[in-house]
Amino acid sequence: MPHQFIRSPAEAPQGTQPVRRRSFIASSLFGALCAAAFTDAALASSDARVIPPFAPSSPSAPSANSEVAVLAGGCFWGVQGVYQHVKGVTSAVSGYAGGDKRTAVYEITNSGTTGHAEAVQITFDPRQVSFADLLQIYFSVAHDPTQLNRQGPDTGTQYRSAIFPVNEEQARVARAYIAQLDQARVFKAAIATRIEPGRTFFPAEKYHQDFLARHPAHPYIVVNDLPKIDDLKRVFPGLYRAAPALVNPGA
Repeated sequence: MPHQFIRSPAEAPQGTQPVRRRSFIASSLFGALCAAAFTDAALASSDARVIPPFAPSSPSAPSANSEVAVLAGGCFWGVQGVYQHVKGVTSAVSGYAGGDKRTAVYEITNSGTTGHAEAVQITFDPRQVSFADLLQIYFSVAHDPTQLNRQGPDTGTQYRSAIFPVNEEQARVARAYIAQLDQARVFKAAIATRIEPGRTFFPAEKYHQDFLARHPAHPYIVVNDLPKIDDLKRVFPGLYRAAPALVNPGA
């Protein structure tokens, strides 16, 4: 199915005419897609799976009231939207990680040649939600960790599953959790998530921030991302919150 769509000028940064690869080009199909969207979304919701929590060898009490995690799992619209609805998350920013600052631009990263992945920088209170909790949501609701260099309709290394640990403890927990899930054969295929330490996160353009919250009727959001919010509420009722933590709450 074709899924290209030229954004409206209002959504594009001044002086550019970017192409949104995750939407639909054929206007004649637009109505049909919208009509089928809620059915497709209901089917997509069943893709989420309940997975065991991380089993740490020596759990420790948090030493700070704010930490940062950077996760990539396909289109950052949906990943950002999921974590904005998690209790204890104070900020979730869409952006790019894995490449250089000069190529941290949507139209360039879209080529898949920059080393960047569409990622989300999550600031959270570890007294309310742990890094391991964020990973449990990541592997079960936010995306499919078994897909290599793609996620749903989006293909390319920029849509890869990747964790960008900000310290060695996060890297240790991520490696151990992946090994735990693979050993337990939680998924039918091996987890393809890469762990990429030492990478810098660069925020994405303003028009990408809070996209799910601002455009809940967008066909891509309806089909691919709203089911993730429903799954978060269903699978993690104790961590779900209705009001999202927006980047630009007054916009």
